[in-house]
Amino acid sequence: MDKARLAAQRDAVVNRKARHDYFIDETVEAGLVLTGSEVKSLRAGKGQLKDSYARVERGEVWLVNAHISEYGPAAQFGHDPTRKRKLLLHRREIDRLGGKLREKGLTLVPLRIYFKDGRAKVELGLGRGKKLYDKRESIKAREMRREVERARAHRRDS
Repeated sequence: MDKARLAAQRDAVVNRKARHDYFIDETVEAGLVLTGSEVKSLRAGKGQLKDSYARVERGEVWLVNAHISEYGPAAQFGHDPTRKRKLLLHRREIDRLGGKLREKGLTLVPLRIYFKDGRAKVELGLGRGKKLYDKRESIKAREMRREVERARAHRRDS
């Protein structure tokens, strides 16, 4: 991607814990229906995806428990910070995700909210929950990668 395209895709909120708690099998981009004060708040980076998830209800996809703080200057017109927010996907994507979610142990996890060409988007991951020993394994692998990188950097400096 060129620099202008990367600048247009600035992350507003990232769910860092999602990849720690879930094996992400695939990702899907969805549009997000927001009010004006929510957009302003997200542009200021005032959002949180911890403990949030997406759910398919009656043929529509909803983002549940995502916290978008109230925007100060628009407080009198405020919004509910944890309200359900509708996600915009094509019908066949909704049907495909709905079918996969009926499988045992799969969850739609929001990985990040970002702006693409001025519009708020959510990257959803189709994830399978990790067990405690899987999390320990991930931490161990990450530590080993860090050690290798440190050794390479040390060797380059010498």
